[in-house]
Amino acid sequence: MYRLIKRGLVPRNAFDCLQKDFQGGKLWKSGVRCITQSTKSDSLFPERVDFPSRHIGPRDQDVVTMLDLLGYKSLDQLTDDAVPKKIQLQGLMNISEPMSEYDLIETVRKISEKNQIWRSYIGMGYHNCCVPHSIMRNLFENPGWTTQYTPYQPEIAQGRLESLLNYQTMVSDLTGLDVANASLLDEGTAAAEALSLCHRLNKRMKFVVSERLHPQTLAVVLTRLDALGLEVNVVPDVRQVDFAQRDISAVLLQCPDTRGLVYDYSGLASAAHEHGTLVVVATDLLALALLRPPAECGAALAVGTSQRLGVPLGYGGPHAGFFAAEHQLVRLMPGRMVGVTRDATGRDAYRLALQTREQHIRRDKATSNICTAQALLANMSAMYAVYHGPQGLRDIATRVHNATLVLDHGIRQRGHKQSNDVYFDTLHVVPLSDHDATAIKARAQEKKINLRYFDDGAVGVALDETATMEDVNDLLWIFDCKPVEEVTKSDDVRSRSIQQGPFRRTSPYLTHPVFNMHHSETRIVRYMKRLENKDVSLVHSMIPLGSCTMKLNSTTEMMPCSFKHFTDIHPFAPLDQCQGYHQLFEELANDLCAITGYDRVSFQPNSGAQGEYAGLRTIKRYHEFRGDTKRNICLIPVSAHGTNPASAHMAGMRVCAIRVTPSGDIDMAHLKDMVEEHSKNISCLMLTYPSTFGVFEEQAADVCELVHKHGGQVYLDGANMNAQVGLCRPGDYGSDVSHLNLHKTFCIPHGGGGPGMGPIGVKAHLAPFLPSHPVVDPLADLGDAAHSFGSVSAAPFGSSAILPISWAYIKMMGPKGLRRATQVAILNANYMAKRLEGHYKTLYRGERGLVAHEFIIDVRDLKKTANIEPGDIAKRLMDFGFHAPTMSWPVAGTLMIEPTESEDLQEMDRFCEALIAIRKEIKDIEDGTMDKRLNPLKMAPHTQAEVITEDWNRPYSREQAAFPAPFVKGETKIWPTVGRIDDMYGDKHLVCTCPPVLDDF
Repeated sequence: MYRLIKRGLVPRNAFDCLQKDFQGGKLWKSGVRCITQSTKSDSLFPERVDFPSRHIGPRDQDVVTMLDLLGYKSLDQLTDDAVPKKIQLQGLMNISEPMSEYDLIETVRKISEKNQIWRSYIGMGYHNCCVPHSIMRNLFENPGWTTQYTPYQPEIAQGRLESLLNYQTMVSDLTGLDVANASLLDEGTAAAEALSLCHRLNKRMKFVVSERLHPQTLAVVLTRLDALGLEVNVVPDVRQVDFAQRDISAVLLQCPDTRGLVYDYSGLASAAHEHGTLVVVATDLLALALLRPPAECGAALAVGTSQRLGVPLGYGGPHAGFFAAEHQLVRLMPGRMVGVTRDATGRDAYRLALQTREQHIRRDKATSNICTAQALLANMSAMYAVYHGPQGLRDIATRVHNATLVLDHGIRQRGHKQSNDVYFDTLHVVPLSDHDATAIKARAQEKKINLRYFDDGAVGVALDETATMEDVNDLLWIFDCKPVEEVTKSDDVRSRSIQQGPFRRTSPYLTHPVFNMHHSETRIVRYMKRLENKDVSLVHSMIPLGSCTMKLNSTTEMMPCSFKHFTDIHPFAPLDQCQGYHQLFEELANDLCAITGYDRVSFQPNSGAQGEYAGLRTIKRYHEFRGDTKRNICLIPVSAHGTNPASAHMAGMRVCAIRVTPSGDIDMAHLKDMVEEHSKNISCLMLTYPSTFGVFEEQAADVCELVHKHGGQVYLDGANMNAQVGLCRPGDYGSDVSHLNLHKTFCIPHGGGGPGMGPIGVKAHLAPFLPSHPVVDPLADLGDAAHSFGSVSAAPFGSSAILPISWAYIKMMGPKGLRRATQVAILNANYMAKRLEGHYKTLYRGERGLVAHEFIIDVRDLKKTANIEPGDIAKRLMDFGFHAPTMSWPVAGTLMIEPTESEDLQEMDRFCEALIAIRKEIKDIEDGTMDKRLNPLKMAPHTQAEVITEDWNRPYSREQAAFPAPFVKGETKIWPTVGRIDDMYGDKHLVCTCPPVLDDF
């Protein structure tokens, strides 16, 4: 620019113009890369393309085309008709104007660098680790792995299913137990789920829990079991428990415990088993590379976190909790499980097993957040085990343990007391004197090292795989000990090693070939890519799942998740080292409050289901604090989200269903009868808005007013916020609390089945009752005014490391961009419903004939006319390169479609053309020109192997099978890697660990 001005080619005031156009010159200073394509072709320096135009799929001319089809002149006119006038937001939300993508990265980097990265040896279930760069780059940062949906359609999800099966096998091998699930949310919730399983099994109401659990695990367990009315006794030493009364359901212990002690609990397990009590052990997977596994010590269940196996600290999450059990408990296990089955050709394939246990199916009969998982992080840990193999894991564990032995030896030489006779990586040090304790803390701060400080003056030190001998020397100096060279000079520090005593592991693990053949980077990268190529994700095509909001997860939003100053922070580091995170929390909370109309946000719930549970517990605690202890009835309309009844049951509430009218609206007459009948006992009503049927109900505000009149609170499920942002705010029209699915509306990717994030927003009167935490209390600013119900997650702020995604989305969209995104989401849904008219019936519409951001097509009649069910259409869509819509939910025999605002007109037209082509095939079946059994729908999906076989004997052509529409031909063809899955076979022959070597290994 300077050269152009000097040569007289540009006026000297051009720079002033740029400053004005580019927000005070910031964009100019960041370089010409910010100048992108413009709609003003006559401008020498065109305006930059803003982020909303990148996020929102349809171009301006496409919006006009779609509006014209619907008979509207503007988006405002459309949404004025779709959204009831009574609840519409007047004006824009009070959030900042949008940033460019480049300004945002500069801003968030500066925020992240306010976090101070000290070496943290705090432990408590969280450890630094060396994340292999090949896994970080090719899995964690790869949209081919991050943007898939949960693998409910297994034929186009074989890659991540195989990886999750590897995860299950790894957990099963290391714990020695028969089966493991595909992950849970974290260690705390895994422990709570384990005790709930024990109660379901033996119906006993009493539990014994060790006080040597990690404090956050203990807090979550106490919170969860309290709501179910179960008795929990916390004891100093579980080995002293008397089981003779046969009234104890289960005992929960930690080994190594929170202080690092490894002890023999086999006698306890034997006595417990004799009296019908189950033993649950919270443990450490890396330690189990050297220690006797829980199964060999008598445990029936084992839980924990796999974070230290290749997943960054991330200030507490997201991480994958693990859950393993004896085979006899498999059908009671919570969470998703990958099983081995066969496809239509008899070939081995993978699928999610025992899906009927899931909470949206079992509803109020489910006593578990059964759908929750952390698939992406489980896949990282699985690949970590695949990459390192059994010997690699053993070597890592040995290095960690040997470093701890050296540190322990030096500390003992100095005269400090080290309490643990046997340990893996954690020492519990009692300093010689109070003066020594003070000096230790001062020296640690001088070295910028975080240790764990107990209330009694003891100091905890937990080493990890990142610790070098230089780190050990620094730790020895902190404890005023001799350096490593002198400590190890005369004595054999390995004499105290667990590998020298009775606790050592002698059984093999990770023996399957998959863990023994991918140890070079070439092999691991090819393996990850091969699995990735088997899956359909948003990098391939739209995923039109109703209620799941599979929208763009932009690269710019994702980038901060890998910033070192976000990934390498321990969740219990002192707050003054975490100022960047807390600035981001505050800004995101303020924006979410401005969007929703609430007054405070809790980030602790780390899934939508956890958010539902936390919101209901907040309401329940509010009533209890006011003395309304009998308010335990939760009213739930049939049109509410499917997980609501299970969450209400878990929160200790009694569910009463509210009917809906034939048009899908809440039956107000029935609601009035129910609130009057239960007036003194109503705790809350759970309302999904727009309804799960995809309609803005006119009476939402009236429903809230009616419930409040009878003393209840209104919980509004946030699953469908993508239809509300900028148009209406739940806090304005009567809702008291909502969870917000950040992995839906606010752009955190689904990760193939997790991570999710479900923070809750509340009105001011509920703020004192939000979740707390025993280590870092999110309600500390409220002081004595806080009256929390307890903790729902192991980390105080949930999955903190993915919150920058939603923060970035809001900052780059701004108030106008967010409003337009919602309007286009509604436009897209109505456009697709209109295009499909004449081919499929849209089941529910609002008073003006409009849907919200999703719609349901009714295919129930096709069962009678052509023997075609929703699953047949779902499988046939795979041949067109598409993931299916949501099947048979919320109405059996239907498909629910949600395009989101990120899909452009061309992609929506492709999907509509696919459904129309499928309807024509169904018409051929109805007319008798195609066989009711041997047809492209019943035989779908068609694999490449089937199509190229010489033995093609089907009554339709190969071309119709594999290339059913012109747009399918060419380079974009997506081939399912297996034929149609046999679900029944998989459940009857349950195999949930790696099978013998397959042909394509």
